[in-house]
Amino acid sequence: MLKPIYAISRIAEILNADAKLVDEQSVIEYLVIDSRSVLVPENSLFFALSSHRDGHEFIKDAYSKDIRNFVITDEKYFNKYSNCNFLLVGDVLKALQKLAIYHRNQFDLKTIGITGSNGKTIVKEWLYQLLITDFNIVRSPKSYNSKIGVPLSVWQIDAEDTLGIFEAGISAVNEMDLLAEIIQPQIGILTNIGEAHAEGFSSKREKLIEKLKLFKDTELFIYSPDYVSEINFKELPGKKQFSWSSKQGADLRIIAVEPIEGNCYLRAIYQDREIECMLPFKDKASIENGMICWATLLALGYAPDQADLRLEKLSHVSMRLELKNGINQCSIIDDSYSADISSLAIALDFLNQQNQHPKKTVILSELFETGKDDLDLYTEIADLLSQKKVNRLIGIGPHIANYATLFKFETQFFNDTNAFIEAFPGLHFNHETILVKGARRFEFGRISKLLTQKIHDTVLEIDLNAMVGNLQFYRSKIKPGVKIMAMVKAFSYGSGSFEIANLLQFHKVDYLAVAYADEGIALRKAGITLPIMVMSPEESAFEAIIKHNLEPEIYSLEILNSFLNALSDYDFNYPIHIKIDSGMHRLGFDNAEIESLSILLKNNQRLKVQSIFSHLVASGEAEHDGFTQHQIEKFKVISTKLINVLSYKPLLHIANTSGISRWADGQMDMVRLGIGLYGFDAALQNNRGLQTVMVLKTTVTQVKILDAGETVGYSRRGVMPKGGKIATVKIGYADGYSRAFGNGVGKMLINGQLVPTIGSICMDMTMLDITEIDVKAGDEAIVFNQQHTIMQLADDINTIPYEILTNISQRVKRIYFYE
Repeated sequence: MLKPIYAISRIAEILNADAKLVDEQSVIEYLVIDSRSVLVPENSLFFALSSHRDGHEFIKDAYSKDIRNFVITDEKYFNKYSNCNFLLVGDVLKALQKLAIYHRNQFDLKTIGITGSNGKTIVKEWLYQLLITDFNIVRSPKSYNSKIGVPLSVWQIDAEDTLGIFEAGISAVNEMDLLAEIIQPQIGILTNIGEAHAEGFSSKREKLIEKLKLFKDTELFIYSPDYVSEINFKELPGKKQFSWSSKQGADLRIIAVEPIEGNCYLRAIYQDREIECMLPFKDKASIENGMICWATLLALGYAPDQADLRLEKLSHVSMRLELKNGINQCSIIDDSYSADISSLAIALDFLNQQNQHPKKTVILSELFETGKDDLDLYTEIADLLSQKKVNRLIGIGPHIANYATLFKFETQFFNDTNAFIEAFPGLHFNHETILVKGARRFEFGRISKLLTQKIHDTVLEIDLNAMVGNLQFYRSKIKPGVKIMAMVKAFSYGSGSFEIANLLQFHKVDYLAVAYADEGIALRKAGITLPIMVMSPEESAFEAIIKHNLEPEIYSLEILNSFLNALSDYDFNYPIHIKIDSGMHRLGFDNAEIESLSILLKNNQRLKVQSIFSHLVASGEAEHDGFTQHQIEKFKVISTKLINVLSYKPLLHIANTSGISRWADGQMDMVRLGIGLYGFDAALQNNRGLQTVMVLKTTVTQVKILDAGETVGYSRRGVMPKGGKIATVKIGYADGYSRAFGNGVGKMLINGQLVPTIGSICMDMTMLDITEIDVKAGDEAIVFNQQHTIMQLADDINTIPYEILTNISQRVKRIYFYE
């Protein structure tokens, strides 16, 4: 067992609780503090925490979601729910923390603790990216760093984990000792000491001393002397210290910070010699966080060259954003729930990823609790918006309006959200990307609703962070210098077009590949500048291919001669890609055609062979390894023949997604990453290491109660001998939900429970048998997600995930999440 088994009776002992138990052996795996977030109710323990509202008020809702284990302070609930386990404690929060401490003590886990005023989450996530190839890492989810978040983070530890990375945040004195006891870090990282949450401390020194309590028992403490000037060196924690600074002497002394084409080149003195690294960022906060990560790698014993290689591949970390289709051909980035400088910078980076519209508009509320006075704050915001090339600002709130003159581009200001909504009919939004960024109190969700296209109630949610995570997963597997071609054909496997391509371009893949010319043309019109290979070029599209600088796959002598004819008016080396048939027997040159091909290519001034490639037939299946090896060897022989007649060496590539995972010898100069980006790899057991990218969901339109013997759907194929309840949901075969899922073959998740289809799948609707559960119109139905996976759906109808994904209709609206 990976995690200790905690029966509810054992937890009662750990917490020294007065217990009322109806099932002493009920096993607890999940700790729940929000009744809206329940994964496995039968194994969940609900803590009735009190903050803005009394957590006991949500026991009813948790009970309705089948939770039967509760930690409470009010014993009146003992008699309200006779079939539940209740643990009565004096303080629910302290009980949560006590349980986390007990759980932490069950593991001898190497742990990194992170605290500071800013940058904790970014540093944590970047260290995860940097160290994941060497450790099984458990880390704080998102920014779970509070007296509630830290216990929930530590509860995730299991026996497979070899490294924990946890962040801790405090807002007052006497808070850190408990978090230190929960985390128990051997390695400590102080990010910085700024003005955030300063109101809880009498001085910066008091704040620093409180934060340093996290590291009182650490073996290694990593810090910048720039942020600890209020204390003496002897007061620093840790048996060993490692320092970094760009301003004064340190173990890692940064001596140069040079922006280079969106990146940042750093040079430093370390162990009396000069070292360097490249960060794929250029904003100030990211550079500092990158320095912290650089120092951490070196302090942990990584060689400077190895640290440089890893740092260069870091990807952005952000909070949750939603990208939606908007009115008047606009794209809406909805970040209407929070606003601060760091998350604004992240949102603006995402805004700049989306190049489909030339105009960029930001609707921004005023910001609070930043620790800055208004002049400094809005000067910084104005500079940030200018740096990010924002064309228009719509500011909401009286304070931001007072500093209108700081913004040197088109602006409009409104006193509050209601004023904006009243003026909305007279405002003009057309063919632009609009970032909606507001503090919660401004209720910017109302603005986002006005701007967003009315959508079909069936939506495909795409987690762009998960996709980036999968990209990074494969980057960690390829050798240094090997390029990545990302497959975005077939509407990016059903997930989108320019939205996905923009993300991949932003994260520096080397090539994109589409099936047909019109897909590539659409990407060019959306601002994609990466090289794009067209895998099935039609002769009728050659002129358009050349016009839009697309690169055709050449798979036969006939298509080559036709393309040469199309190039007759051009006098340059046009890039093409030569496809070799090494065993797929679909498209490509056979060995017998290589001599004729060589004659055409030799000294041809109108063509440049950008790459030579082939396709593996069964790279993910061990039973066909002999054939895969044969394909690789055959490809090497044929490609060598072609290279010998050229005056240069093209890129060679044969490895697909599973080939990256299983065939290091097949990586060559470039790999083609396809379905792995979306979370599937036949070479990985249960897709281990990959993240779920897509969730398909719909809604219940109507619930019906049927009598015994009544039938459901076309041809009366759905029969209810004993009667029962059905729910009709808004998805059918026109949306891509195959008719093969009918008559109980398919299942959907409603309120956390799987329910089967009944009757035939209709064009626009599906009926579900919900006899055993409580469902109402408007409830959400999950077609697939992390729990009910696409793999399961594919197995149910004897197909593959590719088909499930690519069948999802274009009329199903895509919403893109970026966290």
